[in-house]
Amino acid sequence: MAHILDGNAIASEIRNQVSARIADFTLRHGELRLAAVLVGADPAARLYAESQRMRCLRAGVKHDLIELPDGAAQADLLAVIDALNADPAVKGIVLQLPLPNGFDTAAAQYRIDPYKDVEGVNPANIGLLFYDVPIIAPCTALATLELIERSGVGVRGANAVVVGQSRIVGRPISMFLTTRMATVTGCHIATRDLPAHTRGADILVVAVGQPRMIGAEHVKPGAVVIDVGINRVAQPGPDGQARWRTVGDVDFEAVEPIAGAITPVPGGVGPVTVAMLLRNTVEAAFKQLHRTL
Repeated sequence: MAHILDGNAIASEIRNQVSARIADFTLRHGELRLAAVLVGADPAARLYAESQRMRCLRAGVKHDLIELPDGAAQADLLAVIDALNADPAVKGIVLQLPLPNGFDTAAAQYRIDPYKDVEGVNPANIGLLFYDVPIIAPCTALATLELIERSGVGVRGANAVVVGQSRIVGRPISMFLTTRMATVTGCHIATRDLPAHTRGADILVVAVGQPRMIGAEHVKPGAVVIDVGINRVAQPGPDGQARWRTVGDVDFEAVEPIAGAITPVPGGVGPVTVAMLLRNTVEAAFKQLHRTL
């Protein structure tokens, strides 16, 4: 059976390390403040923002939630971001997604100061990954790399396959692995014969948003499998009523006996990503002191 990479335990270790750095920054430079911007009343976004606030407070980070009403326009959002960029007390900015219909998400992300972009979504930060010197790297990509390194696999020279090539997850992960000298194959919606690619992977990362699409036939024995997907699926309960369950892009029950290491969903990449948000926040605060990479 595969070694299960416990994201909750790893996240706890990271938070302990980050809390010490936050305390150091606060002692020397004052309060560390993170601003989250929420547009509209999307319940999932609000729930995530509240959960984010509690984690920040426990780590010693002040969390401000700035809410714009449903009738807000793109110009209103950009004005808020500009004000936060200009406020030296604000060390990090998070844009809660999804934005309402009609908003240009990419334009809003581009507007965030790259030094305050704690999620690593500004194109400047994504572009600097090409040179392996992002100011702030995308949280999910950092979490994935952390889990790969914790698995004990040697990345240098390994065959790595990344299924899913989104701008802030799949592509940054591919770039991270490339700069660490893995041989990387990027698979996507146009890939023909997906198992032919994935079966050769020493490291298999899946981030597509398709529940259980990766099965035993896709996985090389002993491979490290990192499941970034989070999907809600309905399953019939004993009373015949549907029960909702969170599953990944990997069929965990089928793949676990084959893989060498695997992340569960939930409890894998997700909690480590949140811990990376806190790490990015304190890294951003220190970098803003001198505007250094």
